[in-house]
Amino acid sequence: MNKFTQVSDVEDVSALIKEAIQLKADPFLSDIGSQKTLAMIFLNPSLRTRMSTQRAGQNLGMNTIVMNMDKDGWALEFEDGAIMDGNTVEHIKDAAQVISQYCDVLAIRSFARFEDREEDYNEQVLSQLITHASVPIVSMESATRHPLQSLADLVTIAEIGIKKPKIAVTWAPHPKPLPHAVVNSFLEWIKTTDADVTLTHPEGYELDEEFSGGLNVTYDQKEALEDADFVYTKSWASYTQYGKRPPVEGNWTVTADKMKLTKNGRFMHCLPIRRNVVAEDAVIDGSIVYEQAKNRICSCQAVLKKMLETN
Repeated sequence: MNKFTQVSDVEDVSALIKEAIQLKADPFLSDIGSQKTLAMIFLNPSLRTRMSTQRAGQNLGMNTIVMNMDKDGWALEFEDGAIMDGNTVEHIKDAAQVISQYCDVLAIRSFARFEDREEDYNEQVLSQLITHASVPIVSMESATRHPLQSLADLVTIAEIGIKKPKIAVTWAPHPKPLPHAVVNSFLEWIKTTDADVTLTHPEGYELDEEFSGGLNVTYDQKEALEDADFVYTKSWASYTQYGKRPPVEGNWTVTADKMKLTKNGRFMHCLPIRRNVVAEDAVIDGSIVYEQAKNRICSCQAVLKKMLETN
């Protein structure tokens, strides 16, 4: 595996889930990363992704180098052929080739800019890095996907052990417009499993058909939650009115009363979460969100192990 950016990069998702669960039980099962270096480049803030990826590398014996580019590095340019007479100092073409000399695996985190939908969905930042780097690439979230989160989500669901679980994926309110990466990625990954998935959101918050196509979709949140085994909740901005927040009718906050519609449903969220906006305290405090966060370690460890084995 030379890159881990989306589900199609994985040859056998089920086997990778099993590997992650095995590594969770025995984190030091393999020291394949001994004398190897993982470089982690952050263009955006992170808590779980940063700490879990660093811990995953260390569990395999890897050295880790972390750079917050907004504070530690030069302002990067991503446009090919750019005349760099403005604020950008270093082209990604140069940075990627140099960083590749210092590490064995390169991980990067970037968000959608919400300025140009085509630019975001073409993954300008990630694609440039893949083009110019000479080492395997791990996406720690990009403009359109968050594969490490999605793998951890599938590990969390698999551990519960429900055969063909019913999963409600619901939009929730948020004071800011948020990217589509987490929900896009979850939908992409969950389609590889035997799950009954219903996507629910207000009108105006439809997702790209590449991710939502083939799923049950409803504008009725309560209908989606009915008898659900899992309620995966995320906020996202409009895709059609890209980056905007069209007005929403009704209350889409996940409440304790709404969770009563489920079949003892487990509430899931990638975190961070705006309490009593996205979901009520009682919902979050009785949820499996911390187990999701814990599973970020073993999931990333399985990815890194596979990369080191094949490179």
